[in-house]
Amino acid sequence: MPADDEAALLQAALAGDPDAFGQVIAPYRRELLLYGYRLLGSLQDAEDLTQEVCLRAWTRLRTFEGHGSFRAWLYRIATNLSFDLLRQRQPRSLPNVRVPPSSLTDPQPPLSSEPLWLEPLPDTLLLDAEGEPETVAVRRESVTLAFLVVLQALPARQRAILLLRDVLDWSAREVAELLDLSITAVESALQRARVTLRQHYHPQGSEAIARSPLDPATEDILRRYITAWEAGNAAELVALLHEDATLSMPPFPWWFQGRATLLAFFTHKWTGAAPSAWRLVPSAANTQPAYVAYHLVSPGLYRVENISLLTIEAGRIAAITSFLDPALLQHLHVPLEINAV
Repeated sequence: MPADDEAALLQAALAGDPDAFGQVIAPYRRELLLYGYRLLGSLQDAEDLTQEVCLRAWTRLRTFEGHGSFRAWLYRIATNLSFDLLRQRQPRSLPNVRVPPSSLTDPQPPLSSEPLWLEPLPDTLLLDAEGEPETVAVRRESVTLAFLVVLQALPARQRAILLLRDVLDWSAREVAELLDLSITAVESALQRARVTLRQHYHPQGSEAIARSPLDPATEDILRRYITAWEAGNAAELVALLHEDATLSMPPFPWWFQGRATLLAFFTHKWTGAAPSAWRLVPSAANTQPAYVAYHLVSPGLYRVENISLLTIEAGRIAAITSFLDPALLQHLHVPLEINAV
């Protein structure tokens, strides 16, 4: 939006025009949502955060005196609200990072009442107003599960500084003004965050996919994955996996590792299943290949069971992360039921 148009809308909003305020804040809603998601690791929390930012900006608009940009003022509100929330909660992660691997003989652990796990982000939210995907590779890479796991382990201030400087390309001065810090303090925190990232995040596989279209070999793996799952063929599916591949299933705090274990898991899962018991619908989340799995519940009717994200490395599937929370699936606007075709 041209600066003159934004200034005129802000003046109208200050005079009490809610429509003008809606117009002036609309261009920033998606980027605030993505910033909140990267900070918090939860789409639901990010949507709540964005709503609260809009509400506070409207009710406190008179405190914006035009000494900086309106965008930076909105980011200040979003950052402070995020810090408040992060002080109240544990960092989000994934089961295969937080707890030891499980055995198939272990009883199913109880669900935690605390929000512990990362949530998926549909790739449709990475599209701009014209429907074009973000083209800056680092911005797409910064929503992959592997990146988010490391990001969430950073202290909140380092997390925000890394995002603002390295992902959103803010200057050190801009970040310092937003956080009320010196430029030296910002650069020091950024260096510590970068060191942690280099130690624990090694982009490859699906993170490289985030930067470019799928290659034919990867597309072949994904086709074979769908075929094996829909046929209930555990051996064919496991043949696509790395030897030490993992399967995690948030919100359950357990996960399994290794081809032999996963072969036993899927064999048990599919034993006795009716023909055509499963349908997989290709999707994309966190710039990774994803599938929504539907289970046959009555003739011709399939009900959603999970959305699974795949991490592919060196031509094989290294990790399957299946999100099983029905409330989460509904929140992602996934159809809860589909008909046979």
